[in-house]
Amino acid sequence: MAKRIFIYIILALGFCFGANASQSDSVRVSLVTIYPGSEIYELYGHTELRVQDEHVDYFFNYGLFDFNAPGFVYRFVKGETDYLCGAIPATYALSGYDGRRVVEQQLNLSQTQAQQVRDLLVENARPENATYRYKFVSDNCATRPRDIIERALGDSLTYHPAASVKLTYRDMMHNYNGNYAWSRFGIDLALGCDLDTVITYRQQMFAPVVLEKALAKATVKRANGSVVPLVGATEVLVDGSEEGLVAPPTPWYATPLFVALVLLALALALTVRDCRRRKVSRWFDTLVFAAYALWGCVIFFLVFVSTHECTSPNYNALWLHPAYLLLAVLPWVAKARKVLTALHIINFVWLAASAVLLATGVLSQELLLSFYVLMAVPMVRSFNYLYIHRLCNHEVVK
Repeated sequence: MAKRIFIYIILALGFCFGANASQSDSVRVSLVTIYPGSEIYELYGHTELRVQDEHVDYFFNYGLFDFNAPGFVYRFVKGETDYLCGAIPATYALSGYDGRRVVEQQLNLSQTQAQQVRDLLVENARPENATYRYKFVSDNCATRPRDIIERALGDSLTYHPAASVKLTYRDMMHNYNGNYAWSRFGIDLALGCDLDTVITYRQQMFAPVVLEKALAKATVKRANGSVVPLVGATEVLVDGSEEGLVAPPTPWYATPLFVALVLLALALALTVRDCRRRKVSRWFDTLVFAAYALWGCVIFFLVFVSTHECTSPNYNALWLHPAYLLLAVLPWVAKARKVLTALHIINFVWLAASAVLLATGVLSQELLLSFYVLMAVPMVRSFNYLYIHRLCNHEVVK
């Protein structure tokens, strides 16, 4: 409730800002970039627009959300990520950023352009307009300020990209998740092949630090034909590393790859044991296939239900799917052995074909090495069942 009240206060302040600043003729607009932090929600940094005149000083923030909103977690997973735009007084705007570099770039805008930016921000911060559907690569805290600046400047704004570098959204996300193995694992698992499309220089500005550097090189053409830099002055509001406040890398023994290798080693060890005993360890297969089915349900929800960006199509659904539940349950049904045998044949062939198609790039989606290791686990167990039950012609017993 306290968070909700705080948000409502911010929105009210934004409304008051509009009323008080409407008569000002000395508006100054700055882009403020907060560099990455170490928490999961801080990894990509943050962007705000600062508006000042002789009366007020506010930071407009498009990254507000209400944890207490009904069904917040479910709606967030589903893709109904409603964020808020609020105007925060400068006195409070920089609190909580200790250790994270904060850079302010004052923009070379004419008074008309600056007032237009201010008016657009005030309009966005009004309670009836403040809520928007957040999208993490196309409509976020960085792209909204960029779009407002572009709207005010129109064709007079020109970006000057450095040497052409072909990047995808996944490339950029990996850069920010380099030290966070599980964050990278989760993103690559949940987000599909659209993340591997080469993106334009402007699309790369979904990342706040990239937007900051893009504006630093941008120019504006004045009415008299002169061309000036978009950024007139730059000030470091909070000192910190240009790399952001980055946590140490995940220890190798705690990475998803190591966990996946341990699981594969266990599956191989049990397979060797089963082959020697000529008996299938049904309890292990049930645990493994049930876990894969559970994660498959999550992937299928993201693919077929969620409206999040880049979650569909997702070729991880080829090896993580709810159908594994049959392989978890049927070993305990005596009359289902023929069906189970057919399912294991299909599973082994399906996984082998999927691995080849993904590894060779026929299906264009970048997969982590740990995914291929995890893919091998159900393949090994299907081979185990087929070897014992079909080739050795022995009963499948506990």
